[in-house]
Amino acid sequence: MTLNNKPDLSDVLKARDAISGVADHTPLVPSPFFSGRVGGDFYLKLENMQPIGAFKIRGALTAVSSLPEEARGVICCSTGNHGRGVAYAARARGLPAVVCMSSLVPEVKVEGIRALGADVRIIGDSQDDAWALSEQLAKDEGLIEISPFDDPYVIAGQGTIGLEILERLPDMETLIVPVSGGGLIGGIALAAKTIKPSITVIGVSMDRGAAMYASLAAGKPVDVEEVASLADSLGGGIGADNRYTLDLCQHYVDEMLLVTEEEIYHAMQTLFYEDRIVAEGACVVGLAAILSGKLPRLRTPAAAIITGRNLNMKMFADIMEGRDIVLGDKVIRGQIYA
Repeated sequence: MTLNNKPDLSDVLKARDAISGVADHTPLVPSPFFSGRVGGDFYLKLENMQPIGAFKIRGALTAVSSLPEEARGVICCSTGNHGRGVAYAARARGLPAVVCMSSLVPEVKVEGIRALGADVRIIGDSQDDAWALSEQLAKDEGLIEISPFDDPYVIAGQGTIGLEILERLPDMETLIVPVSGGGLIGGIALAAKTIKPSITVIGVSMDRGAAMYASLAAGKPVDVEEVASLADSLGGGIGADNRYTLDLCQHYVDEMLLVTEEEIYHAMQTLFYEDRIVAEGACVVGLAAILSGKLPRLRTPAAAIITGRNLNMKMFADIMEGRDIVLGDKVIRGQIYA
């Protein structure tokens, strides 16, 4: 498949065909608990039910399906789930894959990528370090680099989530999306706003190291310090030469919010105890914004994207039991869910 230089709805429709039968039509389920909290119908789009446990498979499959027959292999940098998606898609096509990651990536995500046959390279303590290595190895070894977010094929693939939601519920009024580099929210917002311009798209990230939030405020890409977080999948910058996602967020995203680690902790507990769903900290930032009162007025029907389930289950168990969590130099005081 070939896409336009600047992603549009036609590209998202092509991506839907590219991923059909493998990564499409995850459940969109009502949440009685969150419906009660927001005073209207509230839904959860369960991307944690994808074959790799995360939405990233959509963009990865779309990108890998576009590669020329003579491709020697693929390479990417990742905070975990993109690497897993690229490894899965590359294996399905019979291509070798290299995934560059920082030391901040949880071991469970590293192991999951290796299990899919990829060569994992660990370097430095930030996504930027992994990105630099990925770019260098792509040149040195003749591999095709697939950006975790700033790639038209990846953006189009993630945008298929927006298509699915509006096809299922055309009267949807609000979408709440976790934000890292902007590939997910950029694709979803592009698709949703093109189909239904009145829909509200809200992005949410953690309050430490939120690169897209800082970049939107500055009007240009901004470097941020990457630190350990329960929302580890949202770490990393957006790239100094960002071509697509900053512009998409500027044009299509209505609001951006930040939540604390404590609020993420509580949202992980709430999603599990009220909806019985296991999800990464990055997945629940939108729910954290609701629970903390940062989204007091929400047009409904509304939906949040539950982006993945690839987390350290020992840490998850500690959170469910209300124990303290140590993240680098920060301690999150535990609390029993009630």
